[in-house]
Amino acid sequence: MRAQEIEILLVEDNAADAELALHALRKNAYIHRVHLVRDGEEALNFLFGSGPYQERARQPLPQFVLLDLKLPKIDGLSVLRTLKQNRRMRAMPVIILTSSREDADLAASYDLGVNSYIQKPVDFDQFHKTLQTLAHYWLTLNLPPPPLALADGAEKST
Repeated sequence: MRAQEIEILLVEDNAADAELALHALRKNAYIHRVHLVRDGEEALNFLFGSGPYQERARQPLPQFVLLDLKLPKIDGLSVLRTLKQNRRMRAMPVIILTSSREDADLAASYDLGVNSYIQKPVDFDQFHKTLQTLAHYWLTLNLPPPPLALADGAEKST
């Protein structure tokens, strides 16, 4: 995959964590663009191409979503539930990146179909290394599912 095609969505309401994540992800040569949204409602609007993101309605989905759990308006678990219930979105990798180590959050995330759950490291260097490793895995080692044939999610006829 070429760099101009690689887009990631970061859903993070904490300004300091968002800045650290953006810094780490932008250092990755594979990533062309990191979109930042600050709450769950904005994340869903971005992914579904609605509200202020209507121009994205027919654009490809990001290669993966980094999703915090504790978000304003719509929490991360509700965003995850909505994505995994949608045929077009369900195969898109969603990685929880949160400070929560609560068993209930961990269990609920996997029950809803999260692809990975990562607790945010407190140390700056470790945070940076974690995001670099995560991006390397999801963008170079992992084989993504093939894209849907039609942008509206219609079944391909045989």
